[in-house]
Amino acid sequence: MSLIIESKVNLEPFNTFKLKSWARFLVRINGVNDIKALLSHPVYKENKHLILGGGSNILLLSDFDGLVIKTEQKDLKVIHENEDEINIEVASGMGWHDLVTTCLANNWGGIENLSLIPGTVGAAPIQNIGAYGVEVKNVIRNVSGVDLTTGKFRTLSNSDCQFSYRDSVFKHDLKDFFFISSVTLRLTNKNHQINYAYDALKQHLYHSSIINPTINDIAEAVVKVRQSKLPDPAIDGNAGSFFKNPVVSTHQADSLKLKWPSIPLYPFEYQSFKVPAGWLIEKCGWKGRKVGNVGVHEQQALVIVNQSHASGEEIFHLSEKICEDVKEKFGITLTREVNVIR
Repeated sequence: MSLIIESKVNLEPFNTFKLKSWARFLVRINGVNDIKALLSHPVYKENKHLILGGGSNILLLSDFDGLVIKTEQKDLKVIHENEDEINIEVASGMGWHDLVTTCLANNWGGIENLSLIPGTVGAAPIQNIGAYGVEVKNVIRNVSGVDLTTGKFRTLSNSDCQFSYRDSVFKHDLKDFFFISSVTLRLTNKNHQINYAYDALKQHLYHSSIINPTINDIAEAVVKVRQSKLPDPAIDGNAGSFFKNPVVSTHQADSLKLKWPSIPLYPFEYQSFKVPAGWLIEKCGWKGRKVGNVGVHEQQALVIVNQSHASGEEIFHLSEKICEDVKEKFGITLTREVNVIR
């Protein structure tokens, strides 16, 4: 079956900020053969390209004068299983939360703390998604796809992916040059590692009278907590956490603590601490504040919301102002989690 290249496509249904942005071309990919065939297509050769999954981590500043490559394959297969663990290969187009619910239904443990995160499986390793004490790098065995510079199929091991906090090789050396077709995860069949260190999860379990939680209990707690704090992208356009939590040195942490005794600081890597970006933004007076068509969510200051037909430029401008205020007040530079597409 030949590739179908669509022209002048509205990307509003394909980004969770609900921004109206028109792509010059769009192609839907349903497997490795499709992406390999695309590399020899004139439209691909003559245009810049954007690989798009669920559109939950992008900010479109304008129309995209190029080719959008939309991944849509959604199959899952078991590639290895024993009494203790199971390895599954999941196509990049499957919705992440759809994968989580499938794993829970089969009693496969390891990603229950990552429930309700929007986006696709293919985007998960790029961002090294994480929540409530778990990062996806903890369960990724390898990532497979096509090198767009050579057209060759490659499989990258966990170490090849160079995972770090909300980061990977796919945001650096391989950015825009590697099409992820599938991700292989190593999950548990029994003896699941139950992680509920976060206070919000502990409190939910306590109020639900759950003493020995299962992976399903953890997933339910995560969903309840997320729903209580975060807006639904289907109702209020947003991309989840807009900023990364900044990391500061021990010296910086000591200085901040002297001036702001209540500042939350969490030990991170060697001689460093993570500071909640939401706390910094809230202390700058941005939580719940609206500016024109955009605003900061009233329950979670990390989230910027498209209030009413905002443009990408409006959202970006608000994020710039927030960064300026945090820098001026705390001397800390915020970094965006979202991928800004110009």
